[in-house]
Amino acid sequence: MEPGTPSGASSMSGAPDPRVTRDRDPAGRARNSRPRDGLGRPLPHGMTGVPTTPEDLVLPPDEALREAERLLAAGRPFHAHEVLEGAWKACDDDARELWKGLAQLAVGVTHLRRGNKVGAVRLLTRAAERISPYARNAPHGIPVAALTVWARDLVARIEDGPVPEELLAPRLSSGG
Repeated sequence: MEPGTPSGASSMSGAPDPRVTRDRDPAGRARNSRPRDGLGRPLPHGMTGVPTTPEDLVLPPDEALREAERLLAAGRPFHAHEVLEGAWKACDDDARELWKGLAQLAVGVTHLRRGNKVGAVRLLTRAAERISPYARNAPHGIPVAALTVWARDLVARIEDGPVPEELLAPRLSSGG
């Protein structure tokens, strides 16, 4: 390893350091086995983090919405994003952009809770744009029109100053 190269990093040539073992799943995709805090930030090895959502978790749409809403209400938007991402990756093409937008809503809240206002505004704006076409015929009772308004209102509040805690957990379903 070259001087100044962190453990697990590539060398100056860009080639991976062959002495570094990486956490990989059976298909060879990278995993991060480090514990994470409640907002999904990696913690040092050996620390105790909060339980994470299994990478291969795929819930039926209604259950995914309920679980993501529960996680948002518990102040764990990163984990809500993981649940919504699982639904997005498993859904048919007709609803893929909707689920992707819902996941982006959760990531926007994650950025806001981490103090990254610029990232929060970008993700929430993108999410509102992505989900708004579904407002007329939203599947699974997802209140798309209300979520679009919520995201745009949250962006305006972020730009104006502090955001009240109670505004960071939107309803994702009509039964939530």
